[in-house]
Amino acid sequence: MAFADGSSSRQSLIPSFLYASSASSRSLYLEKMLASSGPRSAAPTAAAAASPAAADRSGFLIPAPQEPSKKIAMYSPEFYAACTFGGILSCGLTHMTVTPLDLVKCNMQIDPAKYKSISSGFGILLKEQGVRGFFRGWVPTLLGYSAQGACKFGFYEFFKKYYSDIAGPEFSAKYKTLIYLAGSASAEVIADVALCPFEAVKVRVQTQPGFARGLSDGLPKFVKSEGALGLYKGIVPLWGRQIPYTMMKFASFETIVEMIYKYAMPQPKDQCSKGLQLGVSFAGGYVAGVFCAIVSHPADNLVSFLNNAKGATVGDAVKKLGLWGLFTRGLPLRIVMIGTLTGAQWGIYDAFKVFVGLPTTGGVTPAPAPTTELAKV
Repeated sequence: MAFADGSSSRQSLIPSFLYASSASSRSLYLEKMLASSGPRSAAPTAAAAASPAAADRSGFLIPAPQEPSKKIAMYSPEFYAACTFGGILSCGLTHMTVTPLDLVKCNMQIDPAKYKSISSGFGILLKEQGVRGFFRGWVPTLLGYSAQGACKFGFYEFFKKYYSDIAGPEFSAKYKTLIYLAGSASAEVIADVALCPFEAVKVRVQTQPGFARGLSDGLPKFVKSEGALGLYKGIVPLWGRQIPYTMMKFASFETIVEMIYKYAMPQPKDQCSKGLQLGVSFAGGYVAGVFCAIVSHPADNLVSFLNNAKGATVGDAVKKLGLWGLFTRGLPLRIVMIGTLTGAQWGIYDAFKVFVGLPTTGGVTPAPAPTTELAKV
């Protein structure tokens, strides 16, 4: 079959679903693409020139996809939703990853006579339960700390803004550390209510071999044995562990990051690359995690002890572990675990904020912005 016109032959080969009738600055000209494959006729045919439809088809277009340019407004519902989801990722994933360390730590706290050190603890568990045994309790860990992270980070941002508004711009800048402490403590009270049932089942699964395989069979067994309220038996020690931990985690992080940008960075935060800012977040989080582990460790020992045995009391824990043991038993391992955990949490949290177009946390004096202010990338 012969074609009278080269341009007409090319047009007949273009699928009809690619046709576009309007021009756009972001459109791709198929005619330019086709021109590169061979010479075009010097002039359009008379029929093509006389036909408006043909003239319109001489520049068939494919509209390019347009990405939304809307930014998330600071302190808007979308902002708090983003912080909440970032908290889920940062806490849930990191705690699940360090499940083997947490398993050894819990057993050292419960049975110090058998698990005398970190190395011997890993050796005993490997011999008795195999490699798979190191991940017992990962499901309640993932779900529990995801719920906790959602409340911890989401409500921290809410309460930080709320208390700053109450104090006013001058006092919130002057007493910023108190704002961090109050906001983080308020958030953690709520977060621990979400975490406590999962933590109770996790400890029982990890420290009593044969009790259950995980959350699905461990939760019904726990409720049958202890009652529904038994899931919250450790809420007060959990508050005693987590509230000081979180207060230290957020206040020290904000202070450390501010000092890094002030004394160690050659330029202000807004002039640093996003990669450098995330590196600062991880470093600040790791140092903050060391402090967190120290101040919250006695309560961590109590939580593990109370959730391990039915009817156990704080007095029983002090009697068995000793007052000094409450502060030192398993502390080196917990420093390594919590330091790494906290650094990774802040890194993941701020990475998600950057991903959705929000600034990283810390590094500037808090100045509450109106709810209509847009986040600066």
